[in-house]
Amino acid sequence: MASNHSFDIVSAVDFQEVDNAINQALKEIRQRYDLKDSNTEIEFNKKEKQININTKDDYSLKQSFDILQSKFIKRGLSIKAMKPGEPEPAAGGRLKQTIALQSGISKENAKRITKLIKDSKLKVNAQIQDEQVRVTAPKIDDLQAVIQLVKEADFDFPVQFVNYK
Repeated sequence: MASNHSFDIVSAVDFQEVDNAINQALKEIRQRYDLKDSNTEIEFNKKEKQININTKDDYSLKQSFDILQSKFIKRGLSIKAMKPGEPEPAAGGRLKQTIALQSGISKENAKRITKLIKDSKLKVNAQIQDEQVRVTAPKIDDLQAVIQLVKEADFDFPVQFVNYK
C-alpha cells in the first residue's frame, strides 16, 4: 500500500472576504473625523482583480490604504496579495490609485518554489500545474517539512496549502 501523499501550494484570494474588507474600510473612513469630507470611494472589480481608491488628496489616500490593509489583516487576507500602483491625478484635482490583487502563482514564482524544494534535498517531487505547485512524497513527514520550508521562505506573494491527502 505504498501510496504517495500530496498537497498543492496555491496563491488564492477569497473575493468575498475582499469585498467585506472594503465595506468595513469604507465604513471606518466615513466615520473618521479627518477623512469625513474626503469623499473617498473604494471600488472592487472582481473581473480584473483590482481595487480602485479615489480620494481628495495624498493624506486621504495613504490613510485609506492603511485602513484597507488593516481590514485585510483582520479578515485573514494576506496583504502580500495587494500590489499597489502609483497614485495618479483624477478629475477634479483628486487622486486615484489602483491596487492589483495577485491570485494564482505565476510561472516564475512557481519555479522559485520548486527550486527551493529541490534544493532542500527532501525526498519529495514538486511539479508545476497551471497556477499551483503539486508536491508528492511517500512520507507525510517530508510533506510537513516542505510546508515549513515554504512558510519560512517568506515569498513576496501569499501561499496556501490545500488538498492535503
